[in-house]
Amino acid sequence: MKVERVKYIIWAVDMERCAKFYIDVFNGSAIKQTDHIAEVEICGNTIGIHGGGEGKRTWTGISFQVADVVTGAADVIAAGGALSRQPEPENGEPPHLAMCIDTEGNEIMLTRKR
Repeated sequence: MKVERVKYIIWAVDMERCAKFYIDVFNGSAIKQTDHIAEVEICGNTIGIHGGGEGKRTWTGISFQVADVVTGAADVIAAGGALSRQPEPENGEPPHLAMCIDTEGNEIMLTRKR
């Protein structure tokens, strides 16, 4: 089987708001939008955002590696998201993990290269 493309689908109550969140916070690019789905490309990867979500909190498994998780977490909050786990120093090193929630209740993770 020849795979043409891989994308990760998440659900959104408000598809446009969710797409704007990923475009603004992660410097994504809108690559497609219909009445039911938007696609955002981030760092060469595609997130499909499907309308019709229920707004329930859902772990996605999506992780974004960023240079500074403290700054990244602040960006998530500024864009209307939230944190379920604040970035905290570990063993005298700067924080390497922040657990975040997008505008639609999808849980995502920010990590720093260690």
